[in-house]
Amino acid sequence: MRIAVSKELCTGQGRCYVISPEVFTPDDEGYCAQAGTEFEVPSSLEDQAKLGVNTCPEGAISIVDLS
Repeated sequence: MRIAVSKELCTGQGRCYVISPEVFTPDDEGYCAQAGTEFEVPSSLEDQAKLGVNTCPEGAISIVDLS
């Protein structure tokens, strides 16, 4: 699975890294450290990644590719 995190939409609510710390991490300012990137999620962490996607109130995190 591939995840994208929009730097423009991320406002630093922090729900992604609180709910799914195995996938998402905070930066020094409280934003998602992965903001502005796309990255591969190991199959063992796909459920955690989906939780992070679904808990983002801004919709800043999206699934780009399920394969």
